[in-house]
Amino acid sequence: MRLERSLGVQLHPTSLPGGRLGPEAYAFVDWLAAAGARWWQVLPLNPPDEFGSPYASASAFACWNGLLADPDAPVAPSDARAFSKRERSWLADWEAFSGDGAVAEQVRFGREWGALRSYAASRGVRVIGDVPIYVAAGGCDHAAHPDLFLPLDEVTAGAPPDDLSALGQLWGNPLYDWEAMARTGYRWWIDRMRRVLELVDLYRIDHFRGFAAYWTVPANAESARDGWWSPGPGAALFRAAEADLGPLPVIAEDLGVITPDVHALRDDLDFPGMAVLIWAFGGLPDNPHRLENHRENQVVYTSTHDTDTLAGFTGKHDTWPLIERALSSVCALAIVPAQDVLGLGSEARMNRPGEVDDDNWRWRLEPGELTAAHATRLRAAAEASGRS
Repeated sequence: MRLERSLGVQLHPTSLPGGRLGPEAYAFVDWLAAAGARWWQVLPLNPPDEFGSPYASASAFACWNGLLADPDAPVAPSDARAFSKRERSWLADWEAFSGDGAVAEQVRFGREWGALRSYAASRGVRVIGDVPIYVAAGGCDHAAHPDLFLPLDEVTAGAPPDDLSALGQLWGNPLYDWEAMARTGYRWWIDRMRRVLELVDLYRIDHFRGFAAYWTVPANAESARDGWWSPGPGAALFRAAEADLGPLPVIAEDLGVITPDVHALRDDLDFPGMAVLIWAFGGLPDNPHRLENHRENQVVYTSTHDTDTLAGFTGKHDTWPLIERALSSVCALAIVPAQDVLGLGSEARMNRPGEVDDDNWRWRLEPGELTAAHATRLRAAAEASGRS
């Protein structure tokens, strides 16, 4: 997939004023259009966990009714039957897991989100989604398909030690049994990608490196240092999905401990990878985040939901020169989180990975905080860099 030169803004719907798909969401689409942005990037739309994280959802398929502007809107029996028939590959499992009302909630979400997405398309704005690689332990998918996962009492998911964590990270997610997945023709993953494409136009796969090789940690390990690399499915999964779904509009999140096999897989599939501006100002000359090392088939972010904000990281009060620098990149797509448009500091970061923090996933725009002046300035930067 090749991206056109363009600009996007990242803002999860929970960060809208009110945190729902109501008038504020439509106003944000209008603001994006005024700012010359052709993409709205969201985080996973799945139900969040008890800490508010949409990356540890109880379902890889269901959407969160907590975003609904009208959670009690009536649902016609015919609409429920049609939705149940169309989504039968996952909906019955979710209904059994979450209880009565699950079908109506998903119909309502589809109705509200579909209307908002259609409105965005009419304003020239498309949506980028996000797909976590793993599912939650004990969640709907894990409970409904235990044969597709390795036993949690033997091994669990994590990340190896790196510059940010000497002990690595213990995530606790169940690992896929890729041999079992292959025997099914990767049906669960194909169904998951089909579902995502019903909701968004383009999607980022989080922790893409896990498809080349993933970090396996013994269940009784005290830290992730005791883990090892295990081979992932490689291109086979994606070729199977392409055969069923057609060309995949995927951004590969290729950050962290990246080895040559990850780059080879990304390039073999022709997926754009990522660069992050806040990591561009140090390291060796071959640092992939430095602007001179960017590639056209790539997405440059000023910061991400898992990092500090641009102002928080750099300590600069005026971050517009840095935003303009990111937009000047050869990368086809540039994404600026709303916090960076506003020049907000560390108090506005979305998540602190590996920390149980009451402020994680809670940041929200104030009404009117994104102004016409912000839109005008961002549009000018987009036009100057050929992105509008």
